[in-house]
Amino acid sequence: MILKNKNAVIYGAGGSLGSAIAKAFARAGAAVYITGVNVNKIEKLATQINDAGGKAYAAQVDALHKDQVEAHLQSINSSIDISFNAIGWKDVQGSLLTELSVDDFMSPIGNGLTTNFITATAAAKVMMEKGNGVILTLTATPGGIGYANVGGFGPACSALESLVKDLASEIGPWGVRVVNIRSAGSPDSEVFQAALKENPEIMKGLLEKMTNDTMLKQLPLMEEIAQTAVFLVSDMASKITGCTIDVTAGTTQALNYKVTPIAFLKR
Repeated sequence: MILKNKNAVIYGAGGSLGSAIAKAFARAGAAVYITGVNVNKIEKLATQINDAGGKAYAAQVDALHKDQVEAHLQSINSSIDISFNAIGWKDVQGSLLTELSVDDFMSPIGNGLTTNFITATAAAKVMMEKGNGVILTLTATPGGIGYANVGGFGPACSALESLVKDLASEIGPWGVRVVNIRSAGSPDSEVFQAALKENPEIMKGLLEKMTNDTMLKQLPLMEEIAQTAVFLVSDMASKITGCTIDVTAGTTQALNYKVTPIAFLKR
């Protein structure tokens, strides 16, 4: 129970990865304050966590609105030790940048940076007063390597990773850490599972390509990302801050789709 006696606020907990991390935090002993715009989803998640022996409290919060985020934090009687933002950025992908409208390009940049600035700075103010805390953010593979056809999502990921470094440098003296997880796509996430049902042939080819791009020839599952998150917000990672932890199975270090696993030949 490495998160025992910790209180975690999770924005976008209704999504598949947000819910996976909320459950992982709860299993590790944290009380989780789960939020989202779809109150039915987060209330259902809270019931699941509580029925499993955890502690979860659901609230409807739009993390793109500063007043809602601040009001929710003020409504929580306990001090906050962990803040994690997993809301969707409304990104438009699948087209060349030259074919993309300005609005579609700017959507993930505006949404991604706005929500993370709001939630991270709101949490930072609370954590700085008590002298500790961890702010966790989330990006994806395009934040670490050039990736075609991802629209404004790639620049948004890169910008958020830069914000993490800047914020960590400012609030570190108060004992507050800021860390980012850069994740590859998880084939067991709701987004990929829904796409597989709708376009099985196209998605099968896409997932094969994404898998072949990794060094390990495996994509990370949501639970693997969730366990990374648990470690990063725990005291075991007390000296990790101002950086991005890469969970892309090596994709952002090199694309090795040309390498296929073969048996070693006997010399």
